[in-house]
Amino acid sequence: MKYSQWIGVAAALLLAASCFMPWTWYPDLGKSFTGFYSEGNEYGRPGKLMVFLAALLIALYLTPRVWAKRWNLFNGCFTMAYAIKTFILFTGCYGGVCPEKLTGIWVMMGACLVIMLTVLLPDMPLKGSEPKHQSNR
Repeated sequence: MKYSQWIGVAAALLLAASCFMPWTWYPDLGKSFTGFYSEGNEYGRPGKLMVFLAALLIALYLTPRVWAKRWNLFNGCFTMAYAIKTFILFTGCYGGVCPEKLTGIWVMMGACLVIMLTVLLPDMPLKGSEPKHQSNR
C-alpha cells in the first residue's frame, strides 16, 4: 500500500490521543475511567504503555529499513494484544454492575486495528525492482 506508513502514523497518534479520552463510565462510582485513571488505580495505567508503544510504532514506521518493518510487525501485534486485554479488563462486569463503554475505548480499539493492518502492508521498495511503467505502444 502506497500510504500505509502514513496511515499507520496517524493511527498511532490517534491511539495516544485515545488514552486521554474517557473509556468507561461506572455508574456505581459515578466516575469515568481513562487510560491514565482508574479508581484506586485498580486497573493500572495502560495509557502509559500505549503511548510508549505508539511512539515506538511511529519511529519504526518512519525508518525505511527491513528490520524496522519486522520489529514494527511484532510491536503492532503486541499493541493489538494489549488493547484486547485492556478492553476486556475495563469493560468487564463486576458484582452485577456493567460499565458503560464510552468513545475512547472504541477509538483505542479502532486505532489498534488500523495499526495491525498497516504493519501487515508496509510500503517497502525492494532492491533491484524497477517501477512498472505503462506504455501506449
